Amino acid sequence: MVAELSIQSNFTFLTGASHPEEHVERAVLLGLSAIAIADDNSVAGIVRAHGHAREIARKIAERRAWDERNAPIGPPCPPHLPRTGSYPIYSVPRVIPAARLVFTDAPPVTALPITRRGWASLCRLLSLGRLRAQKGDCILHLSDLEDHAEGLHLLLWPSETGLGCGAGGAWPRAERLAHRFAGRMHALLVPRYDGVDRMRFDRLAAQASALGVQALASAAPRMHHGARRRLADVLTAIRLRCRVEDLGRNALANGEQRLRGADEMRHLFRGHEDAVARTQELADSLTFSLNELRYEYPSEIAAGETPADRLARLSREGLAWRYPAGAPDKVRAMLAHELALIAKLKYEPYFLTVRDIVAFARSRDILCQGRGSAANSVVCYALGITEVSPEIGTMVFERFVSEARDEPPDIDVDFEHERREEVIQHIYERYGRHRAGLCATVIHYRGKRAIREVGRAMGLTEDTISALSSQLWGFFSTKGIEAERMREIGLDPADRRLQQTLALVYEINGFPRHLSQHVGGFVITEGRLDELVPIENAAMEDRTVICWDKDDIDTLGILKVDVLSLGMLTCIRKALDLIEQHHQTRFSLATLPPEDPKVYDMLCRADSIGVFQVESRAQMNFLPRMRPRNFYDLVIEVAIIRPGPIQGDMVHPYIRRRNGEEAVEFPSDALGEVLGKTLGVPLFQEQAMQIAIVGAGFTPEQADRLRRALATFKKLGHVGEFRSLFLHGMARNGYDRDFAERCFSQIEGFGSYGFPESHAASFALLVYASAWIKCHHPGIFACALLNSQPMGFYAPAQIIRDAREHGVEVRPICVNNSYWDNVMEPDGRGGLALRLGFRQIKGLREDDAAWLTAARGNGYTEVADLWRRAGLTPLVLEKLSEADAFAALGLTRREALWAAKAIKTPRPLPLFAQGIEGEMIDEPAAHLPEMTLGEEVVEDYVSMRLSLKAHPVALLRHLLTPSG
Repeated sequence: MVAELSIQSNFTFLTGASHPEEHVERAVLLGLSAIAIADDNSVAGIVRAHGHAREIARKIAERRAWDERNAPIGPPCPPHLPRTGSYPIYSVPRVIPAARLVFTDAPPVTALPITRRGWASLCRLLSLGRLRAQKGDCILHLSDLEDHAEGLHLLLWPSETGLGCGAGGAWPRAERLAHRFAGRMHALLVPRYDGVDRMRFDRLAAQASALGVQALASAAPRMHHGARRRLADVLTAIRLRCRVEDLGRNALANGEQRLRGADEMRHLFRGHEDAVARTQELADSLTFSLNELRYEYPSEIAAGETPADRLARLSREGLAWRYPAGAPDKVRAMLAHELALIAKLKYEPYFLTVRDIVAFARSRDILCQGRGSAANSVVCYALGITEVSPEIGTMVFERFVSEARDEPPDIDVDFEHERREEVIQHIYERYGRHRAGLCATVIHYRGKRAIREVGRAMGLTEDTISALSSQLWGFFSTKGIEAERMREIGLDPADRRLQQTLALVYEINGFPRHLSQHVGGFVITEGRLDELVPIENAAMEDRTVICWDKDDIDTLGILKVDVLSLGMLTCIRKALDLIEQHHQTRFSLATLPPEDPKVYDMLCRADSIGVFQVESRAQMNFLPRMRPRNFYDLVIEVAIIRPGPIQGDMVHPYIRRRNGEEAVEFPSDALGEVLGKTLGVPLFQEQAMQIAIVGAGFTPEQADRLRRALATFKKLGHVGEFRSLFLHGMARNGYDRDFAERCFSQIEGFGSYGFPESHAASFALLVYASAWIKCHHPGIFACALLNSQPMGFYAPAQIIRDAREHGVEVRPICVNNSYWDNVMEPDGRGGLALRLGFRQIKGLREDDAAWLTAARGNGYTEVADLWRRAGLTPLVLEKLSEADAFAALGLTRREALWAAKAIKTPRPLPLFAQGIEGEMIDEPAAHLPEMTLGEEVVEDYVSMRLSLKAHPVALLRHLLTPSG
């Protein structure tokens, strides 16, 4: 057996030419016993390889079990051949974590963790190098390795002239390393495929012997297959910012730098077969696995109370708070059941972490709402994580907190988008930067970026690249129609360079390019975060991120708390504050009057501009057909108008059944229990899983894999692989083939976007809350919406128009009455009017508005007052003038602008700023032509993106209306 212990994947960005998963698959076919993904100063790609190897191992186990139940077919596989083709493969290589450390003062070293302690050393070493550099870079010195080498085995790379020589290394340094890491270091023999490898290996082996270390062989692959050579050159050209034809010696001489099997390795290192054999010996001694990184959660012990006791106490207190008259027996039983399961799986710290973050937000009056697979449970309801009572749904806690899956539940918490930063800072302050960090997001080559960068590397002109980019959807929606598209845009599809470029664009699509910062996924650990995963600087100041993204975290089962932002929460909180301010009534999400018929009447009319989740044209078209009359109808409304249900053809059957146009039938009582609330149509991910379990006989583990394939926003969910298993299972349980096909077609629709019931329930509460505010306080709702921009589908002009149609008086921006925010003020008739704020003026800063309002006193009388008293610059005065903010002073827009432009800077001294200079200059009044209504409307939209004077189309109505 042979192992490859220094593989470079495409997570050595713009260098490696194969995915980690491709290396694993190739290693399986080549019969390698172990592989180490060793990217330059990074372990970003290792989890991909680890997870893929685990998936292959699962499939191999299923195949082996099937083979054992059936008679073997054909002769046994000869021992010297890989078990491919007609011979089944029963083994999968072990994935060994590693990193290739690139130093400023020595040749590279591949570091291989022997134990968990070695992994911690490697992570701290990489963190040290990355935290002293800017984002995306790493600065390591050899002395750093000497200080953080516990539990590591090292592979010393040769330099141009031999071991220990290069970049200031020299032979004494190699001797020091060999002495320092005696028994834990090998010297690498790496081919260059230049015809003199045999002599080089002899020389390196002799040098290794002189150092007292053994030689070890590695093909040092940059690609899993030689066919990736051209793509490797394109990546190099992109990295070096040049064209492929200008690469020179930086281009690969051949396609030999690829993953190799045992026979090829022995042939390549003929005369040094012992160096090949040592790869297996070393691989066997490296016992560390990424599986050991699980369950390193914060203990969340407070005042000597164990996590289990604390969670139980807080849950009981929360239940008493939620149900002042006493919780129903059913709810108490559900709570006891959930606490028992949480305790059995030791997930108490996870729930306590989320609870403490939410408690902090509530202490600061930051509106938040939890959602996710476990959020709509009695525990989360009692802890205040969510405001949705679990009694309204059909969720079963074990579907999300499961012994079979052995992974933490998922809880996302949305916070006001304007105040989420306070929560993020609290997490850093509470846990420390050594225990908390944001996840990464891997930026992949997609669409236009792939066309642009590959096109430049291939030497295409910018005009050609722009033309190709304009046909993005044509190229990536249906492969094979590019010739027709290129003819349409004036390009020659027979051009060889264009053909090569397009082939490379398809090949690079999906390749990682660099790491970015996740929107809010925090990893929080009990011990040091940099001993779990390397951390590095983010582009934002005072931000540290880890190198793994959310999918990697899920693969390893590491705690992740999503601290997300939601604009509608900002809007609702501001609206509730305004209601309290003007009506002396305090509401929260939990205390809004439930099931208000007027709210549902409004929604049935599709009067939903600005209402969360149901403001799109598709939702407004669907609302009158759906006619929601209760909260669970809103849950369905949120979930059904999604690409998944639409593509799965679930919308029309549901409406027909709801309207009595089609009978509600269930093929069996078991499936009737699953689909009863949705009239026999699967709308939620949970139902898809239950259909698979109940109808097709899936095991919980298989159903969970189906869930992962259906995961929300999964771009690469592979649902099709479950088709055969599903159809066979349905047939075995007596269901018709047509019904099974239809069921799977509906389930398959979730592959691009399927909504979980737990998420839909949390969002439905925000739908109801925003609709209730709009229904009963349309002016306040519009005011809060405007103060929470940017968000939603609609521009300020549409929000204001909708408010006026609901009887709200909207007043213009005024230097004597407006503030930065839009406000509600008495309308003189016992009601409230909406006064537009300075935030609606394009280019005006909040600081300038603050100075204006602070110095206003009893009001301004002329434009120059703002200059003298508030210290506003002429440019700011011009912006106010263009927004017609001086109209209340009796000044037209042009008169105010004329006065603003007459002011010169710098300001006069205070002694001469009391109006004297106006008396000294006798300037005749200017007679400015009056603006037409059309000009006024145009200027309003230019300066504020809205107008209260007229709708633009109203000025053209006489031209657009047919005669007669």
